[in-house]
Amino acid sequence: MTAETNQVNSSTTGADAIDEAIAQGIDFDGTPIPTAKLDLYHQVMGLEANRQRSGVSNTMRSRIVRIGAKHIPQPELDQKLTEAGFAPLKEKEIAFFYGGK
Repeated sequence: MTAETNQVNSSTTGADAIDEAIAQGIDFDGTPIPTAKLDLYHQVMGLEANRQRSGVSNTMRSRIVRIGAKHIPQPELDQKLTEAGFAPLKEKEIAFFYGGK
């Protein structure tokens, strides 16, 4: 492969970077993503696309907790959730996302 066919979007930041790389079938290091991995990913995402949603606020909170736990200390995330009108962190979320830290 030439450098031109193996070139990937130079940005590896932001939520869209992963989606763009998957759409291209090329990892950030320029290597092709194996077909079996892409096929499984697309199969699971297809199932998710057909799942009935429980509501926008529930999904927003879930994303905030899942992603926020990677970047924000537990007491601060809990406070931010409460201040924004979301339910505070649940014990199982604290154990899962913060238990090993």
